[in-house]
Amino acid sequence: MKPRVVEHVGPADVVTAAHAALGLLAILVAPEDLELAARFVLAAAILDGVDGIVARWHGSTAIGPYLDSLADVASFAVAPAVIVFFAISEAWELDAVVLSIDFIIVGSIVIAFTVTAVLRLALYTAFDTADTYTEGVQSTLAATVIGAAILATVTDPRILLVGMLVFTVLMVAPIRYPDLLVRDALIMGVVHVMAVIAPYALERSFPWALLILGVAYLLFAPWLYWRGRWRLMEWKGNA
Repeated sequence: MKPRVVEHVGPADVVTAAHAALGLLAILVAPEDLELAARFVLAAAILDGVDGIVARWHGSTAIGPYLDSLADVASFAVAPAVIVFFAISEAWELDAVVLSIDFIIVGSIVIAFTVTAVLRLALYTAFDTADTYTEGVQSTLAATVIGAAILATVTDPRILLVGMLVFTVLMVAPIRYPDLLVRDALIMGVVHVMAVIAPYALERSFPWALLILGVAYLLFAPWLYWRGRWRLMEWKGNA
């Protein structure tokens, strides 16, 4: 008799498990090396896209959606919160033993981010997997922007805290974010990969480019991207 893990786990699920492992690595190294932790989070986001491609090629499994959400919790809910917490702790010299107001505020915000991200992942799995959009900003995007910010040295504690608060609200806000067109996903994917493998090249140009692309999608996609998709569909229909 084969173990259930052999019977029910497919190639895409293996990729998903790998991105969960990268999320755990990010958490483990964050206290010592924030930039390496950020690279692990960004690499996990890449694998999160790759598992969907593998699922299309080899088929998905019954456990796929659940495994994906569980992996996302590690990589895109807990790991970014841990990275931001240690980045701010280092800058402000926070001490867990001394429960200062700053420590309580920072801790509360990163906990709120994590809880909201977990709730959003559950809502996505329950309601959005079959649609061409999702309600609330994607936790993957939040993690990507945070990881890119760390690598681009945008590490002012106030900026990080405001960013975490914004993502905490937007992940459960009734705003529809569209799926990227293949062309746009490919462009962002190339920049994303380069930010992981060559983050310091050209004066950190790739993390900066990824950060700008991520923030642009965050701000403009719910309104402008829909129009662009409709125009492209109309152009194809008339061609």
